[in-house]
Amino acid sequence: MGPTRRRRFRQVRDLIALVAVTSIAVVGCGTDSSSSAAPTSSSASSSASRRSSPPASTSAAAPVGCGAATLARMSLRQKLGQSIVVGVTGTDDALSLVKREPVGGIFIGSWTDKSILTDQGALEKVTAASSIPLMVSVDQEGGRVSRLSSLGIDSPSARELARTKTPEQVRALAASEGKKMRALGITVDFAPDADVSDEPDDAVIGDRSFSDDPATVARYAQAFAEGLQSAGVMPVFKHFPGHGHGSGDSHLGVVRTPPLTQLERSDLVPYKTLLANPGNAAVMVGHLIVPGLTVGDTPASLSVNAMRMLRTGQPYGGPAFDGVVFSDDLSGMGAITQRYPLPQAVQRFLVAGGDIALWITTDKVTAVLNSLESAVRSGQLSQSRVDESVVRILKAKGQLRC
Repeated sequence: MGPTRRRRFRQVRDLIALVAVTSIAVVGCGTDSSSSAAPTSSSASSSASRRSSPPASTSAAAPVGCGAATLARMSLRQKLGQSIVVGVTGTDDALSLVKREPVGGIFIGSWTDKSILTDQGALEKVTAASSIPLMVSVDQEGGRVSRLSSLGIDSPSARELARTKTPEQVRALAASEGKKMRALGITVDFAPDADVSDEPDDAVIGDRSFSDDPATVARYAQAFAEGLQSAGVMPVFKHFPGHGHGSGDSHLGVVRTPPLTQLERSDLVPYKTLLANPGNAAVMVGHLIVPGLTVGDTPASLSVNAMRMLRTGQPYGGPAFDGVVFSDDLSGMGAITQRYPLPQAVQRFLVAGGDIALWITTDKVTAVLNSLESAVRSGQLSQSRVDESVVRILKAKGQLRC
């Protein structure tokens, strides 16, 4: 064989080898993808066996990063359930709910039979029925919003505290109340109110606000939150981005705040301090229409723009916040119920970037979870969005440390 023929032979041989390698690589990629060929009889039998149990997740890819192993063990319904905290009427209502659905927590309201907290073993029976620790939450601000006064847990209003006590005294008071709450089994308090307001005492915010001075609100709200956290109770700052200068009461209907540029100079200022080092504190987002932030008649609680501002701290110049975000009540407030059915409101809150949807009765939990499962399967609510919330919630509950 001459030099030219040998050179041509080598070129053909190398080309054949390259084609073979490429073919192997392509086949390998196809095997790992969701579009692989139909399984053989043995692999088909294995697939059928796997389908006999509910899948841990509907996402195409396994979770990665913080909490991946935990997320992989959870069903979709368990994950979605973590994003629900709902009001109960008493022990029987709570126990029935927790046995029926994998909710993330319960809410002790003014209407709740408080024997769930005082009868020996009542709350323990409820919490034992859940495979993941429940949040047991309450609205205990003091003043007009005192849900536990009949149990000896009470304090003056926020405005009165700021007038008569130092921040150090408020921290000690909140720590004392927090210890009493923790002894009853309560783990979350929807307080302190971080709104900036000079409304009359009996207005919707009024004396629930520490002051109309943002710096004073920041000092006292931070002290109150630190006291609760020292007792093992999660505080919740509310109502982001600021209800104190709103046009009305979101319990009754639509509330519009001053423009975002004005909130940046007043109502949002406390959050620059409060969220700089929040510990295990959470934030509740209000049903507030904010010109320059929210779009049309969409309230902040359902607004992607509002959630993005809370998470990034921009454009108001605050710190980024990666803690748990609660909705305000989605079932008993006119600002929501006059426009959105409950399942739609919950879905929109989660899609916008919230973590825990709050409402006050147990009768629609199954319908909401069914709706959310459908939303995930149709792609309206992404699996990754759900997983993000579950990780935050489990970290807040002390179930993940990463």
